[in-house]
Amino acid sequence: MENLTEEIERSLSAAGWRPGRDVDTSEWRRRLEASGDVTMHEAARRFLAEYGGLSFPHAGTGVSMARQPFVLNPLLCLGEEDRFAEWGEEAEASIFPIGEFDEGRGGFLGIDEQGVLYQVVDSLSRFAEERAGLECLILGIAPEPLFE
Repeated sequence: MENLTEEIERSLSAAGWRPGRDVDTSEWRRRLEASGDVTMHEAARRFLAEYGGLSFPHAGTGVSMARQPFVLNPLLCLGEEDRFAEWGEEAEASIFPIGEFDEGRGGFLGIDEQGVLYQVVDSLSRFAEERAGLECLILGIAPEPLFE
């Protein structure tokens, strides 16, 4: 079986990531903050500067759930800002949209001010912080459901 670290690096590279990647997040900030429901905090800005715009089209067997495609493009969450705000209130966190999971069927992805990644649908589930959360998505590690 392939080393998981190698698999993560290969997936990141195939998606277009490289060390030192730094993309402009200002358009995402402007468009999503226009609703007044969400505010891009520093953890979201840092995460999106490094990983924003990347697409992971993979699928198949994962560690504890099926691997699903996901895209780290906050604009895929336009119109859902109120959902992020409501779940953020419930979790006592500011959850900023970062992308879409399973082509929208699996909901959306968000990040809080501590860098924790979430799956946001009609429920809220927590992955892990920043790079570890991204690795959960790549490897198919199920998030922890909250508020059951």
